[in-house]
Amino acid sequence: MWTLSLLWGGSFVFNELALAGLPALSIVWGRVALAAVILGLVVRASGQGMAPRRVWPALVVMGIGNNLVPFTLFVLAQGQITGALASVLNATTPLFTVLVAHLATADERLTPVKAAGVGLGFAGVVAMMAGEDLSGEVPAMLACLGAALSYGLAGVWGRRFRASGVTPLQTAAGMLTASSVMLTPVWLAVDRPWAMDWPGWGPVAAVVALATLSSALAYLIFFRILARAGATAISLVTFLIPFSAAGLGWLVLGERLEARHFLGLALILGGLALIERARR
Repeated sequence: MWTLSLLWGGSFVFNELALAGLPALSIVWGRVALAAVILGLVVRASGQGMAPRRVWPALVVMGIGNNLVPFTLFVLAQGQITGALASVLNATTPLFTVLVAHLATADERLTPVKAAGVGLGFAGVVAMMAGEDLSGEVPAMLACLGAALSYGLAGVWGRRFRASGVTPLQTAAGMLTASSVMLTPVWLAVDRPWAMDWPGWGPVAAVVALATLSSALAYLIFFRILARAGATAISLVTFLIPFSAAGLGWLVLGERLEARHFLGLALILGGLALIERARR
């Protein structure tokens, strides 16, 4: 989980570097398409073969919820707010996951302690948004919350792959392949890549890092943890991501968080601590 937090925390820095020369959909498409190619080659080399045809409808849903929606929302949001702040809002993912798991599963129900954790976490979100102009950061912050909700939905949805007998490698490769196929026509129509100027090596390298580190490698780890520990447990990796992202943002980009952001993060992490206590 620490390794996964570094890989995903780095994605917020890579997004900002990529935005210096590329539009949002090009960043997302490059991330999922290259990662799909990498994992497709790994699947072939392992001799496993791609996921069976019967699970592809579920992989399409997983690709939408775990790739296309959150990746796009975070990249768009980071045009207005820092990656450090986006990563803090991403830490609400376990709060949404707990609520979704309560409604959709029989073995991850909401308890009074979990409910208190959810309430404390959302109080942190309110603290971060307090005093913001609706025409300023708030729309971007709401986009990050929408991405976190999408991750929560996908985390619960992804539980089914273990029961289907699909390996973590097959799941990750299939999900990213489905995402690439769905996004390609939209990307071609909106960004018209043949008419774009060369963005420079920096943004291109950032997209390559997003694909190889924050997607291909990260999802191999993600689905292994999901299969072993469940949706709520895997979502707790976002407990660690703000520290990784904020540290990398400070080191690479010179970013800072304001006092209200630290207050909000403290409340969110306090809520997550209550949720983890209830899980044990």
